[in-house]
Amino acid sequence: MIAAIRGATTAASNTEQEILDATAELLEKMTEQNGISVNDIISVIFSTTTDLNAAFPAVAARRLGWRHTAMMCTNEIDVPGSLRKCIRVMMHINTERKIDELKYIYLKDARSLRPDLEDKN
Repeated sequence: MIAAIRGATTAASNTEQEILDATAELLEKMTEQNGISVNDIISVIFSTTTDLNAAFPAVAARRLGWRHTAMMCTNEIDVPGSLRKCIRVMMHINTERKIDELKYIYLKDARSLRPDLEDKN
């Protein structure tokens, strides 16, 4: 079956290193906690808040060896009062697991986006 899992994190600053490090950490936790190999990943959509433009988050995935995964980077709408320096991920995967067995991963300040998951990460 095909499923989508979500995740988000924040970068400390708008630098290439911070964006790539935060993204790599998120991707590693998403795959680890969901038992996903790179061959299970169909595609990934990355979005960033408008204040993060020093790097494409997909570069972190390429550096992790995701050479044949379809990826897209985009900016989110700039909603007043929304979380800043945020990187979000929607990962489409092949899996035998049920939807309620998949874990959404929210790190750093992005935990505030899904307080209902706080006890599950």
